[in-house]
Amino acid sequence: MKEQELSKNTSSKQEQNHVLPLRYLCLFVFLIFNLQFSIFNMRFSIFNPLRAQASTENTAFLPGEELNYDLFFNWKFIWVSAGTATMNIKETKWEGKTAYKTYLITRTSDRLDHFFMMRDTMHSIITPDMQPLYFKKGANEGGRYYVDEVWYAYPDGKTHLRQRYQGRDGKVSERTYDGSDCIYDMMSMLLRARSFRIEDIRKGQKLHFPMADGRKVENITLIYRGRDTFRMKSTGKDYRCLVFSFVEYPEGKEKEIITFYISDDDNHIPVRLDLYLRFGTAKAYLRTSKGLRH
Repeated sequence: MKEQELSKNTSSKQEQNHVLPLRYLCLFVFLIFNLQFSIFNMRFSIFNPLRAQASTENTAFLPGEELNYDLFFNWKFIWVSAGTATMNIKETKWEGKTAYKTYLITRTSDRLDHFFMMRDTMHSIITPDMQPLYFKKGANEGGRYYVDEVWYAYPDGKTHLRQRYQGRDGKVSERTYDGSDCIYDMMSMLLRARSFRIEDIRKGQKLHFPMADGRKVENITLIYRGRDTFRMKSTGKDYRCLVFSFVEYPEGKEKEIITFYISDDDNHIPVRLDLYLRFGTAKAYLRTSKGLRH
């Protein structure tokens, strides 16, 4: 793989530090959504890498779908309302061709804004067969503002990325990335994975895949924990779910960052997310849904 730096501009040290609470309280519900990507069929896992321009039939959603979530935070045994998140899918045009446009908007509540304000918007465009075309994330997280963008092209059966990052100081860094495997961002991975099957994944199996943002491409690790059923307190409804963990390996030791629950049905929607932060625990629960395909 070949990487080419287009600019030597770099963000300040503060901009580059991904403090755990900031990164994951926003990967937040991203991860309530993105982490659906874990529903991989082994044929599509890193052990048999996705090739560039790979496509798949969409079996899970249609334009018009909308999912709404409530966010909660636990501090010293007290649970407080933390905010809301909404994702919707619409049909659009990209370079004259039919495409899907997805928005994910997350904001903290007025009460939590006094301690940690978050205003995040993610925007993704993909082809009807799940091929990513464009990704943008604009975020204000605890006073840290930045914009990530990724443009995709597929020359000669390979993947070419143009990546752009702008920090709070207005400085912009750009780079390109070329590879032979399919590469995704958080939103496009979410959408594609909803059409994957789970039958060939073993309980305890680790899944790896490449994911891009405005500054880098990195491998992400997920562990399939098996199936579980839990009751949503707000509605009393029982959900049978596929359970996954997002893990990191600081100093070589496995550390669980997020546990998430995906509905074990044809819609494959995330219904619950548990985030383990340095200063407490955050949770996200599905509140309402409409326009579901199944």
